[in-house]
Amino acid sequence: MWKQFRKFSSSSTAKEKKWDALIIGGGHNGLTAAAYLARSGLSVAVLERRHLIGGAAVTEELIPGFKFSRCSYLQSLLRPCVIKELELKRHGLKLLKRSPSSFTPCRDRRYLLLGPDKELNYSEISKFSKSDADAYSRYESQLDKFCEFMDPLLDLPTPETLQGSSNLNTRMKHKLQNSAFWANFLRRAVHLGQKDLVDLMDLLLAPASKVLNKWFETEVLKATLATDAVIGTTAGVHTPGSGYVLLHHVMGESDGDRGIWSYVEGGMGSVSSAIAAAAKEAGATILTNAEVSKLMIEDTGRVHGVLLADGTILHSSVVLSNATPFKTFMDLVPDDVLPHDFHNAIKCSDYRSATTKINLAVDKLPQFQCCNLSHPDAGPQHSGTIHIGPESIEEMHSAAQDAENGLPSRRPIIEMTIPTVFDKTISPSGKHVIGLFIQYTPYKPSDGSWENPVYRESFAQRCFSMIDEYAPGFSSSIIGYDMLTPPDLERVIGLTGGNIFHGSMGLDSLFLMRPVKGWSNYRTPIEGLYLCGSGTHPGGGVIGAPGRNAAHVVIEDFKKS
Repeated sequence: MWKQFRKFSSSSTAKEKKWDALIIGGGHNGLTAAAYLARSGLSVAVLERRHLIGGAAVTEELIPGFKFSRCSYLQSLLRPCVIKELELKRHGLKLLKRSPSSFTPCRDRRYLLLGPDKELNYSEISKFSKSDADAYSRYESQLDKFCEFMDPLLDLPTPETLQGSSNLNTRMKHKLQNSAFWANFLRRAVHLGQKDLVDLMDLLLAPASKVLNKWFETEVLKATLATDAVIGTTAGVHTPGSGYVLLHHVMGESDGDRGIWSYVEGGMGSVSSAIAAAAKEAGATILTNAEVSKLMIEDTGRVHGVLLADGTILHSSVVLSNATPFKTFMDLVPDDVLPHDFHNAIKCSDYRSATTKINLAVDKLPQFQCCNLSHPDAGPQHSGTIHIGPESIEEMHSAAQDAENGLPSRRPIIEMTIPTVFDKTISPSGKHVIGLFIQYTPYKPSDGSWENPVYRESFAQRCFSMIDEYAPGFSSSIIGYDMLTPPDLERVIGLTGGNIFHGSMGLDSLFLMRPVKGWSNYRTPIEGLYLCGSGTHPGGGVIGAPGRNAAHVVIEDFKKS
């Protein structure tokens, strides 16, 4: 019963208790779920496989003095309600806004700066096309309108059909809740209007190239904007539905400013640390070096705890998994427990990745020759995301085609970030941390193996040489680097296939279809087992919504018990 919820002091050993809830994985969504569950009065333990919390939102000092945001590297998508309700700023979260937020150098020594300053955007785009400069503010306004329409969907569980047997009152309440959801959705659709609804559907279903070609004529502008449509995916700019990923990446905000991406002081691990602090303050216990090897399932089909890799058994009323759906159901659930259709749907889901992250320690800032500057200080070209490589839609398509043919892109798409322009806490004085988010790199390249050090180094040097084209001498500034290819992301972080979203963000894998049809509301066919990671609605990124939404579903189910 609700009144029987209880807390345990963190001084007690985990194995001596029967927990209300155990959470597999100390990534940001798992920590978010823990915070909300603990605040409701439940006893909660988070079990993290690695030696540190954070999952993909982690800060690691891999080269002495240099602290890398090893996987995720920018903050915008974290839901405002999570920041406010968990008081993350009180717990140390500090956002560092970027302006300008985007810089694209060109091989012909021109460049494009973009950011929150509308006058700057107009001036910069006008260098290439007056008509594009006029269209850009209308383009941004339309995306803002679509984001406002979609935004409320992110903070609510999906209106999934009721699973399993239930009494009449439960069925009626569920129908009323779903009816209210769709009624509210239809009211907002009517308010948006038919023309904008049709435009929204066009954006969601169309290739990003089609969307951008309708708005703009300047290739470098289209290529800059198109990176948001393909980042973290195997899709190309001509892939139908890639327009949605573009929208997904502009849905966020920083301190109320929509579409603005920020650095986080101390690196992305500071996001996870702030959420963990909120969870621990509420009474949650967080354990590291606690790898879960199996879920414990009763003969009745209900989960009753987990078995750790060291043989320890922890008992609980419910378990939430922040691991990928594939890892949860293919590796942690015992054989012959899941319904065949569900098992097959999870097994056949798309977990492909073509993403590589390189983190570098450098002894100076890159000097871009298009800016005609020779001094070492940071300028506007260093503050935002620096787009290196393809300067047209077709060059981006060629990069994707290389990967389709099993090869790492000959001219990869590189997003370079330099957080130390703003954050002086993560590198020695006068030196810098640089992140490179790179596409496309197949999980199993046909011309070699990521396990081969020579092959890895060859690709890394390909990327560094590309940067040298725009910033001569960059390669000579490198002190050291860390490289995570798709197999590394799977092995180190636990991302199946290296997919940073815990599964494809295609339209067939979103909302009521995420992770699979019929099970989009964080519950699973195993009673007492829930999902709370990015493989659930509303999807990937450092967003916190899956963890928050899943926790509310668990709390609701506890109230019924």
